[in-house]
Amino acid sequence: MKDESTAMESEVADEQAQTLPGDPALPTSTEELQALIDLSKGNFKYPVEDFFRNPEKTRYQLSPDGTHFSYVGPYERRQNIFVQKIGSDEAVRITSETDRDIAGYFWANDNRILYIKDSGGDENFLLYAVDKDGTNAKDLTPFEKVRIDIIDDLEDIDSEIIIGMNKNNPQLFEPYRLNIESGELEQIANNTNPVEPIDSWMTDHEGKLRVASKVVDGTNTTLLYRDKESEDFREVMTTDFREGVQPLFFEFDNSSIVYVSSNLDRDKSVIVRFDMNTGKEVGEPIFQHPEVDVSDLFFSRKRKVLTGISYNTAKQHYHFLDDQREALQKRLEQELGDYEIYVTSSNKAEDKFMVRTYSDRSLGAYYFYDKATDKLEKLAEVSPWISEEDMAEMKPIQYKSRDGLTINGYLTLPKVTNPKKLPVIINPHGGPWYRDSWGFNPEVQLLASRGYAVLQMNFRGSTGYGRDFWEKSFKQWGKTMQDDITDGVQWLIREEIADPERIAIYGGSYGGYATLAGVTFTPDLYACAVDYVGVSNLFTFMETIPPYWKPYLEMMYTMVGNPESDSLLMAEASPAMHTDKIKTPLFVIQGANDPRVNIDESDQIVRSLRTRNIDVPYLVKYDEGHGFHNEENRFESYKAMVGFFAKHLKPDLKG
Repeated sequence: MKDESTAMESEVADEQAQTLPGDPALPTSTEELQALIDLSKGNFKYPVEDFFRNPEKTRYQLSPDGTHFSYVGPYERRQNIFVQKIGSDEAVRITSETDRDIAGYFWANDNRILYIKDSGGDENFLLYAVDKDGTNAKDLTPFEKVRIDIIDDLEDIDSEIIIGMNKNNPQLFEPYRLNIESGELEQIANNTNPVEPIDSWMTDHEGKLRVASKVVDGTNTTLLYRDKESEDFREVMTTDFREGVQPLFFEFDNSSIVYVSSNLDRDKSVIVRFDMNTGKEVGEPIFQHPEVDVSDLFFSRKRKVLTGISYNTAKQHYHFLDDQREALQKRLEQELGDYEIYVTSSNKAEDKFMVRTYSDRSLGAYYFYDKATDKLEKLAEVSPWISEEDMAEMKPIQYKSRDGLTINGYLTLPKVTNPKKLPVIINPHGGPWYRDSWGFNPEVQLLASRGYAVLQMNFRGSTGYGRDFWEKSFKQWGKTMQDDITDGVQWLIREEIADPERIAIYGGSYGGYATLAGVTFTPDLYACAVDYVGVSNLFTFMETIPPYWKPYLEMMYTMVGNPESDSLLMAEASPAMHTDKIKTPLFVIQGANDPRVNIDESDQIVRSLRTRNIDVPYLVKYDEGHGFHNEENRFESYKAMVGFFAKHLKPDLKG
């Protein structure tokens, strides 16, 4: 007979286990993970922590009146907000969050700062407010299982902002006018039809809600407009979700003319003026590029002029529309050199600016520029403990897919004398409707510092390369999308960059899916693999998406596959259904609270492989979601990953 106290302890343990997401019996023991972590150790100049430490000072912003600046820095290992008066050497910490980093923040007026934070990675971001001296703190959206987004920060109205919130229905976001002092909420439009949900809202320059778009029949988008808030919205045009206009902002007179990014009747999106009354583009495009989509347009709120456009080919570029803004850029470039330079914020008078630099080998620095005095002051290096001379160069590359597509990407080589026959990490991005860009990537630099070459590729479906390139990915998970990744591996082998026996694949989210697909459908190609919050089963993935993704489910069926009409296709592309093909050593990493890729996606792979007596290291963090944000969790996961690669790839570089 069991001892009563032992039985009670067992029942408590069982109850606790039942509250944990996923199967609590699956994660690898601390001792086994420590063995991997031990393999990551070596005589390296930079420990793993140096690549993933919370910066002491980053995300600088200017107050609207230009008298203070704010930044984010660590307090008890969590990113919190600090405020400093310009000209003073003393900063005041105004938040004390200890469970989770502050995800984002902004100045709502000269005195009050708003910030957002979720809980344990659940991505239910709530809104908080605090005065610049740290007083008058308030939870503005004290609701459970609710997510907010910012529709308009109402720069000219000090006491209010407009937010979207799914408080009434988890699938639908409705707009509210929010008093940032009292927390009083006023709903200013309805969004009650889950069959035809409104999925975006836009205000004019006076903060009036006048544009919206809704999903119709699951795969169409209808643009809505009204001249005044007192009127009902009326339909402007309906298009298939593959094409349409993305409203950016109103003409400065708040007429019916809106600046948009449009791919109507064209492959690449362009910047053009659009008349909401006629549903037609007005005049010729303001800017277009033959190789990539263009969607970013900037303006001066004070002077009411367009200032510039940015677009991303192999690197970020600017096209200026305003002499003053172009002169400012030239002034900054004159002093700051060859770094990428962009203005992160300004005061309302637009005579004081916060400036950020970066490169592929540096997270750069923040500077304060005072136009009146023409003084440029360096405020802080983002990661001063890393010397860019020690970091590896990220080179834009191209190769051809087997069916003739040009695949753009980036190759980072370790700093070795003869970069041939190297161990390589293939690193497909997440999304998949996203793209990799040039710049400092701590994961890539960590791996390069350990002797690995890293290849990142923008496979078909990656955004920014036009509609045709995007649509070529539809229903191609694990098929031609995966072929593009495989073709990158073969290109590296032909170029004699990669040692064919020492190639690994690692990715997160869709990149995690591509990792699993790589070791499932090309089992002889990779020596080892790391799957980070990756999809393993397309059927269960569709069933466990967040409620606010449900309006887009028909679009996902079009892009990924319909579980009923495309069941064979989806089964063929689901690694969890073909684990008998997997023989590559695999390491799986997952956040238990992930709202996008449910923990069951990782549990399925681990459980299936272990039934075949295949050891799969499995790291689960129960205070994380879709990616690890807490500093200590990043340290542990990357140390274990580096140890796993060292075990199976045996890099030549020892330090």
